[in-house]
Amino acid sequence: MEELAQGVCEACSADAPRLSETEANHLLQQIPSWTIEDLEGMSILEREYVFKNFAEALAFTNQVGALAEEAKHHPVLITEWGKVTVEWWTHKIKGLHKNDFVMAAKTERLYQTLS
Repeated sequence: MEELAQGVCEACSADAPRLSETEANHLLQQIPSWTIEDLEGMSILEREYVFKNFAEALAFTNQVGALAEEAKHHPVLITEWGKVTVEWWTHKIKGLHKNDFVMAAKTERLYQTLS
């Protein structure tokens, strides 16, 4: 995971290739708490994080938002009492790119620093 977490998001154009299922599953092994889900025919990365209360969940949401803003790659963040769901995918290509795995690993590393 650490190799992915140290990666940098590359600028991605609409004609960038999506990862194949094999490539995605290989990268997923580095972030085993994440799953690949189907969203209206698109593959996305998803993970739910658990917290003691809403304040901790909101603080994590804001930290993930700051990571996303720095990388110019933005997830879906759903903040609820005691949990945050994070979804990464590349909107321009309607699927998964290596950038999504890099950001998922960065999100995972951030969560681990809080535990």
